[in-house]
Amino acid sequence: MQQWHELIAQYGYISIIFILGIGIVGLPVPDEVLLTYLGYLTSDGDMYFIPAFLCSLAGAICGISISYILGSKLGEPFLKKYGPKLFIKEETVRKTRKLFGKYGAFVLIFCYFIPGVRHVAAYVAGVTSYSYKRFAAVAYFGAVAWVTAFLVLGNRLGSHWNLIARHLHQYMWGMLLLGVISIGLVFLFKKAALYRRKQT
Repeated sequence: MQQWHELIAQYGYISIIFILGIGIVGLPVPDEVLLTYLGYLTSDGDMYFIPAFLCSLAGAICGISISYILGSKLGEPFLKKYGPKLFIKEETVRKTRKLFGKYGAFVLIFCYFIPGVRHVAAYVAGVTSYSYKRFAAVAYFGAVAWVTAFLVLGNRLGSHWNLIARHLHQYMWGMLLLGVISIGLVFLFKKAALYRRKQT
């Protein structure tokens, strides 16, 4: 974590885009820990929340878009050849394919909350020829939910932000459930608003 801290201290907000971007593509970046740390920095006054949020979101969107493009343009042979170099295991690819078969495009929303799967989901979406519009509509919404959840968590934890690093795997499924519930509520509110507009 120290190297990322130094990079952020030296280059500021712009470094967040780069770090999260390469983390989503598959390089070993502790994404949730980093986002929680950024949330802590916003609570401590070292960073402002809105710029940190926007740069984090930009990094997540850039990373998952690059993964989708690589999968779409280079196909499955690329994933088989270079996946191990990007720390992407064949078993994770198989599990992600099963999730796509079961949940469809919604995998691109909750995949962010599952370490390993988020690094693969966009590749698989590209390989299986999801349209970019469909991919972007779902995946970018997921990015908003993921970034918001961990930045707010770090902001609220304050100086205790590193608790997420210690208990990340222990509470990950709880975070996933919270994320899915939040996303579901957003969809319900949108449907309710659309229904009300149709009635008027």
